[in-house]
Amino acid sequence: MTQPANDAALQRLLIATRNPGKMREYRQLLRDAPFELVSLDGLGIPDEVEETGDSFRENAVLKANTYGALGRILTLADDSGLEVDALGGEPGVYSSRYGGDSIATDQDRVALLLRNLDGVPWERRTARFRCVLAIATPSESHLDQRLTLLVVSVVGVIQYEPVGDEGFGYDPVFYLPSFGKTMGQIPLADKNRISHRADAARKAAGVLQRLADEGQMLLADR
Repeated sequence: MTQPANDAALQRLLIATRNPGKMREYRQLLRDAPFELVSLDGLGIPDEVEETGDSFRENAVLKANTYGALGRILTLADDSGLEVDALGGEPGVYSSRYGGDSIATDQDRVALLLRNLDGVPWERRTARFRCVLAIATPSESHLDQRLTLLVVSVVGVIQYEPVGDEGFGYDPVFYLPSFGKTMGQIPLADKNRISHRADAARKAAGVLQRLADEGQMLLADR
């Protein structure tokens, strides 16, 4: 079992990602949290956790668990993805790996998604972003010691071609009727008020504050 982190580790929070776009979002979303945010690369963790779970929740907890143990540091991980109704919920948990190893970029995954929706009328192109966020302490090892937050908050429509370069992933084709724009056209400050990850991060911020106030690596009761 990993030993409790020292006081220096208490001042840092590992965001379990190498994605610069996601890291930029978290720095904005958790700007008031009493922790220094560090990425996997920033902490020098080369390991890659294989997302073997069948659900967003399983993958989020797996990543928080594993990276927390590797870094011996408080760790926040999320698993999120796009679910398209006309595709039976795909790409779902495979959103970041859609199309397999032969597809390496966000742009190619978006192109594949649009090809798979070819001929599907506008009214049937409904979709949602789903996010599960988990916080893990480095001194605990049991699943029930993890805080897990499930958020389903953003519903939209997959439009016919990508527009906008403000976001990443599927943002350029995720059209928000209330804005009349894609998520890729919305400035980061606006996106952080409405996104699936923003809702989860706002709830996590309260837990992080309690952890800092208590001065110990224990999860507070929800």
